[in-house]
Amino acid sequence: MSMPYGARLAEEMTRRLGRGCVYTPSARLALYLALRRWCRPGARVLMSPVNDDVILFVVLAAGLRPVQAPVSAWDGNIDPAAVPESTWRDVDAVLTTNLYGVPDRVVALRKRCDQLGIPLFEDAAHAIGTRVDGQPIGTFGDAAAFSLSKHVAAMAGGFLAVEDARTRREVELLRDELLTPRRLRHDLTTTLRPLIRSAARSSGLVRPVWRTMQRLGLLERDTFRMALRPGQLAGAGRLAPSLAAYESWVRVDLHGFRSRHGALVRAQLKLRMARLEGDLGRRRVGVSLLGQTAWAGRALRDRSALEGPPPLFRVPLLVHDRDALLDRLVDHGLVCGYVYDPPLDDYAGVEFVEPSPDPAAARWFAAHTLPADPLLARRMINALTAERARPAHPKAPLPSILTDG
Repeated sequence: MSMPYGARLAEEMTRRLGRGCVYTPSARLALYLALRRWCRPGARVLMSPVNDDVILFVVLAAGLRPVQAPVSAWDGNIDPAAVPESTWRDVDAVLTTNLYGVPDRVVALRKRCDQLGIPLFEDAAHAIGTRVDGQPIGTFGDAAAFSLSKHVAAMAGGFLAVEDARTRREVELLRDELLTPRRLRHDLTTTLRPLIRSAARSSGLVRPVWRTMQRLGLLERDTFRMALRPGQLAGAGRLAPSLAAYESWVRVDLHGFRSRHGALVRAQLKLRMARLEGDLGRRRVGVSLLGQTAWAGRALRDRSALEGPPPLFRVPLLVHDRDALLDRLVDHGLVCGYVYDPPLDDYAGVEFVEPSPDPAAARWFAAHTLPADPLLARRMINALTAERARPAHPKAPLPSILTDG
């Protein structure tokens, strides 16, 4: 009997997490598998509106109704205490974000989901290495989706962590049905893109390459969000659940999100996973540096002081005039992606999502957050200092990170 697709990579992640994992070509496919496995069509999923639009389209593709939750203005993650009781009684599942690697209030969310008898899904794409009370993110929910394209810059690869062997096999069968055939061209592109990107950074070509792509219209997003195309989106909704119907939205920025990559790609991923501990260590150093600046939110500084700096994917710095700063940072060779503005309910509207009952915190956080790569911490500090960036801080009370509140 042959081994399941990607079994060796899955075994490596299982050893790291202490929980059974299924390999997938991407975190977005992993999340789709979880939603299809646990949720019936039409189910209502509570999620943060400060999130990648791709995740919204994954939820829609699964035939589900996204319900936007109130969030903390300090980190953009769900604020469980601010969710109305009427909403809690009417949702069928909860999806965390762990935005930029800052953990959701998973203890409170897990407790509430257990009380309601509904599944908790962890989007851990930004959160490999993040822990809460010593327990890894990805072990609190019924399932958790991870991404290798974030922490090890692999441009491919993901995992779905699940609770038991039977569920793991069910997910593997569903995954195999959804995989598209391997193509050598896609494998070569997936292997070479991280190397080209690294070469551009080390040779100081980030600014000219990025500006040229902007002028030539080679970027898939003209703004922070992709084009919604509401007419086509409504048509796709009539076919949901269907990943194929939503392919043009879900594939943005990662066209091979469900490609059956061959041995070349998987071998590269294995090499990159072997470097993961070093990557996490360097991130902690960068988070420590950025966390001491005036642009770091107090929540991050307090967390670092009490628990040590977490290995964040990005550090959410809070600044005034964020959009203008992002443009000027390109001249310093710094391109800051992963800006989730406007919040999803403002972006998609009531036709496609249920709006948050209290959207103010999400709007403030989305408009003021500058996601800084901790691996480039010193360069970012120097650039923001040169640009005289002004720190911004919300007026909302700071929740206790120790009580998961």
